[in-house]
Amino acid sequence: MQLETIAVHAGAEPDSATGAVAPPITLSTTYQHGPACEQTFGYLYIREANPTQARLETALAQIEGGEYALAFSSGMGAGASLLQALDPGSHVIFPDDVYVDFRTLAKDFFPQWQLEHSIVDTSQPAQVQAALRPNTRLVWLESPSNPLMKITDIGVVVQLARNAGARCLVDNTFATPVLQRPLEFGADIVLHSTTKYFGGHSDVQGGALIFAHKDQLAERVEHTRKLLGAVGSPFNSWLVLRGLRSLACRMRTHAANALAVAAALEHHPQLAAVHYPGLASHPGHAVAQKQMSAFGGMLSVRVKGGREGALRVASRVQLFLNATSLGGVESLLEHRASSEGPNSTAPQDLLRLSVGLEHPDDLIADLRQALA
Repeated sequence: MQLETIAVHAGAEPDSATGAVAPPITLSTTYQHGPACEQTFGYLYIREANPTQARLETALAQIEGGEYALAFSSGMGAGASLLQALDPGSHVIFPDDVYVDFRTLAKDFFPQWQLEHSIVDTSQPAQVQAALRPNTRLVWLESPSNPLMKITDIGVVVQLARNAGARCLVDNTFATPVLQRPLEFGADIVLHSTTKYFGGHSDVQGGALIFAHKDQLAERVEHTRKLLGAVGSPFNSWLVLRGLRSLACRMRTHAANALAVAAALEHHPQLAAVHYPGLASHPGHAVAQKQMSAFGGMLSVRVKGGREGALRVASRVQLFLNATSLGGVESLLEHRASSEGPNSTAPQDLLRLSVGLEHPDDLIADLRQALA
């Protein structure tokens, strides 16, 4: 069955009580049980599980091609729950362009959790190989990366991790399973901020982990979520589930629009660089072609004139909105170093663009006038 069909029908069986085609939202926080807490109807308490979240998890596993999925209140909640489920003394390898809050989490919390970490350029497999230790338990990948759009060869790094006895996680938020399928390249776990393309309308927060197999680590993560409370709410689960139905067609338009914008700006005299893996000039283009069906809706540009030049462009856009986040129908632009704060490694001349569903000619015209 093709992904577009799966996305429409996964977790979408008609309601057994009413025949409703649209999945119901079950808002109850507690469920009737037997006198010894027998789960008469399959549920006990909202933090442990709820019917709407269960539907979403069924859909997430099917759309990403995994055996098991867990929904969370945010992408950070998903990633943190996984990291907290690792044994003390474990070593984690992160990409040098990892999402800034995971870099901050490692710096601020790993000492308390008795975890170790290294940060390397995972687009260079030799650096991953050199960073592996006997206690490495997780290699964390982000491809394309945020915000430099670096590309990592997932299959190659997965094999390096496996040879060392480590699992491999891929943050697939930028690409989504429509454009890239990490589990098919051997990854063990896929992470999503479902706030982004899965929700698709800038109106819901959520996260997800999809596991290739339901193993002991997956069960430990579920236990962590249950006790520490990073569970998805029923309404947010419903919104993400609804967003999945249109994900495939939205991603095709996001990717086509972003490619048009990147191509139009590639040689602009006011730009020092355009980072988009769909351009033949991108150093990761060949790898991206191998593991992606299209190149996504995200790109970043480096503006001549440094920080001041970048902020000038950001202040002049009229159609793009200055806002953080990504993956909505509207196009967003932000000065990433300012957004990320003191732990940012983003260049001061960089603007990150989330290309929406508007007509690409209008988006290109807006950027050209802002750069003039």
